[in-house]
Amino acid sequence: MYLIGLTGSIGMGKSATATLFQEAGVPVYDADAAVHALYEKGGAAVAPVGDLVPEAIVDGAVDRAVLGQHVLRDGAKLKALEAIVHPLAGQSQFDFLAQAQADNAPAVVLDIPLLFETGGAAFVDCVVVVSAPFELQKQRVLARDGMSEARFNDILAKQVPDKDKRAKADFIVDSAISIEDARTQVHAILEAIKGRAGSAYEARMARFKNR
Repeated sequence: MYLIGLTGSIGMGKSATATLFQEAGVPVYDADAAVHALYEKGGAAVAPVGDLVPEAIVDGAVDRAVLGQHVLRDGAKLKALEAIVHPLAGQSQFDFLAQAQADNAPAVVLDIPLLFETGGAAFVDCVVVVSAPFELQKQRVLARDGMSEARFNDILAKQVPDKDKRAKADFIVDSAISIEDARTQVHAILEAIKGRAGSAYEARMARFKNR
């Protein structure tokens, strides 16, 4: 099974690109959605996150906006949060990959915003980076509810710069033109990897089993 790592900085169009892979019939693991599930009422991360940042628990669930306000500028709390969330998210990814393998999927996409930052690029067969010019990225992000320029800059400071991601990518999807253009790029990537033998699946699964 061929593992495609999909990543891109905030506002670059990564989620829309993941949808295009799904439309093409490729199973997609959404790391953000997995974390959302952990933060929902009854989710496995609620209690430990509540111990770390009590203010972040609202109506029995983790309020990500409040949590972000407490951890984005506090390196120690951010590391503590990662120590809580990463193992739980890793298990959900393990389950996804095992199911895809059982279904004989020839390829899957791992949609991981911090693929480079967490070292995940070493455990996929290729990396697809979604990118767009900075001014378009900034425009998209600042249009989001509750977003400010200061918060945008804080998030960027925690991410590998776009130019570095592009330099490390096997494929780049330019999201600046149109969704149809991005769809064409996605299909070109799938055509390029067709028939390639994946080698990362066993290594990734072994990493989870031995963690």
